[in-house]
Amino acid sequence: MEQSILDIAKLAAKIASDKKAKDVVVLEIKGLSVIADYFVICSGNSETQVQAIANEIKDKMEEQQIEVKGWEGMDQARWVLIDLGDVVVHVFHKDEREFYNLERLWRDAPVIEVEGVVE
Repeated sequence: MEQSILDIAKLAAKIASDKKAKDVVVLEIKGLSVIADYFVICSGNSETQVQAIANEIKDKMEEQQIEVKGWEGMDQARWVLIDLGDVVVHVFHKDEREFYNLERLWRDAPVIEVEGVVE
């Protein structure tokens, strides 16, 4: 059974949360942007944790036969972007997250509640 785009966003958020990512948020940007339908935003406390979160999301998505169209930022691990098509995952180092503040940039986007995800 094919997963909906929202299910993929929620799965990415859950994987990040399970990997101890901080402040996991899913924003519905459908209608606000042509980039994607959902942003999943989370952060880690160190480069190592950012890499671990991003690797886990990528690996689990591939296990579910969800195509990872691309990813970048793993070298510096300050802002890793994972392109899942209509879902884009942003794994920030906590300092970068404060600086770029995507939630403020996309403040018109509704926040989607995800069961089992700790904000």
